[in-house]
Amino acid sequence: MASTKRERELARLRAQRQAERRAAAAAERRKRRNAVLIGLSCLAVAGVVVGVAIATGGSDTDDLASDPGASSSTTPGGCSYSASGTAAKKVTGLPSPTGPAKKADTKVVLTTNRGEINLTLDGAKAPCTTNSFTFLAGQKYFDATSCHRLTSQNIFVLQCGDPSATGSGGPGYQFADENLTAFGKPDAKGQVIYPRGTVAMANGGPGTNGSQFFLVYKDSPLAPSYTPFGTITKGLEILDTVAKGGSLPVNDGKPKTSVTITSAKVEG
Repeated sequence: MASTKRERELARLRAQRQAERRAAAAAERRKRRNAVLIGLSCLAVAGVVVGVAIATGGSDTDDLASDPGASSSTTPGGCSYSASGTAAKKVTGLPSPTGPAKKADTKVVLTTNRGEINLTLDGAKAPCTTNSFTFLAGQKYFDATSCHRLTSQNIFVLQCGDPSATGSGGPGYQFADENLTAFGKPDAKGQVIYPRGTVAMANGGPGTNGSQFFLVYKDSPLAPSYTPFGTITKGLEILDTVAKGGSLPVNDGKPKTSVTITSAKVEG
């Protein structure tokens, strides 16, 4: 009897340790996932499209790669935009490689179903990103699109800029990272703090910027891999309200309090 009781106790302890190890492993997976959360779930890389949402396309998409006049846009010392994959919403041509004047204070108003979110883009430190964003805004690419992802664990962002609202959509072109040293040197974990109010680009790896961007509503530790190109000057309270509403799945998913960009307009 004593031996049987001891065996049961040992079995119970083994099961407990296994459960603890599984819980720790799950926590570590969540941590790693959050560390790269901003990355696009699917990306067109080197002309090869990964992911059903882009690969299948649709009647409302425009494949820039099929347009000989829009295969690349490059100027020495300027910006380089390369056609890549199928646009999630019609885009005509590519951004100018020279772009507009490199102003440090390009104003953009995102009118949403929750109110206005005003952005100031830094065209001096992130000229190619600002150029792309204003180019897409001018083509009404962001109009009538939903912010598809809210994250509220470890990092705190609302991600927008994908007309398909799947996390895999882009404009049919990609371009390089900029301004990655904006927040100083990484800490021992290889992270910096993206401050509350930051506007930065989502990506699927180095040099794969497209149209998706994220709005930081609370200081967030991230690897300095995501181009910061502006700040939120009005509307942070909107993000706070959306964050309080939570997401499905919990902590990382579609916001329960929906945010639809009805228009994105460049001022001045």
